[in-house]
Amino acid sequence: MRGLVAIGIALVAVPAVVFAQTDEIQVYDGAIAEPGVFNLTWHNNFTPDGVKTPAFPGGLINNKNLNGVTEWAYGVTDWFEAGLYLPLYSISERRGPTINGGKIRLLFAVPKADERRFFYAANFEFSYNSRHWDDRRFTSEIRPIIGWHLHPVDIIVNPILDNSYYGGFKGLDFAPATRVAYNFSPNWALAAEEYDDFGRLRDFYPVSEQFHQIYGVVDHKTKFVDIEFGVGVGLTGATDKITLKLMLMRDLYSRNKN
Repeated sequence: MRGLVAIGIALVAVPAVVFAQTDEIQVYDGAIAEPGVFNLTWHNNFTPDGVKTPAFPGGLINNKNLNGVTEWAYGVTDWFEAGLYLPLYSISERRGPTINGGKIRLLFAVPKADERRFFYAANFEFSYNSRHWDDRRFTSEIRPIIGWHLHPVDIIVNPILDNSYYGGFKGLDFAPATRVAYNFSPNWALAAEEYDDFGRLRDFYPVSEQFHQIYGVVDHKTKFVDIEFGVGVGLTGATDKITLKLMLMRDLYSRNKN
């Protein structure tokens, strides 16, 4: 009886919805690797103050947690890039180091998207998840990409639909990402990014139970590596309060080089 009372109190005390952690915090801009170029992006996200309830029974708790992944990409044509996320990993306070699964990615973009005023693309990801990472073993992501390079301002929208293969079209989860950036030079940019999760299309969650997080981001291109660093602040009780993200990007190999 005491156990049932405790469970009942816990269910009332915490939000009805707690969103799972992620390995990748990024707004896609449609840029892809040149044909024949092999590229690496290393994602790392640390949550010093996160939600202290797992998204599902047995799931990772995203508090004082480091999530990351190495993303390997290859430019197949001027409109298609193939990618592999491996390994997905976490270092959590309670579980220590864990491997979370893997993903493949197919990105189709209008050629030379980074040189166009208006650009568009579509990204598709297919994931295999460890039991502690997601309550469904197989998931996928559908990410349309639209944006404008207005020089020096960039406006980019990713109206993402997450697919857990449950409930058909209305069961898709709407989790858009948006970026507005000011480019001070070809090597420096300052941006505001927003990441949201409204819930399934059939029935959005109440606002207090949705995921909404705002980031301040700095981008810097160097001779050896491109760097993106950001600090995110949660706006609802279902959102991690503070998240730090760091992305390191570099072309590793080109078949066109002698």
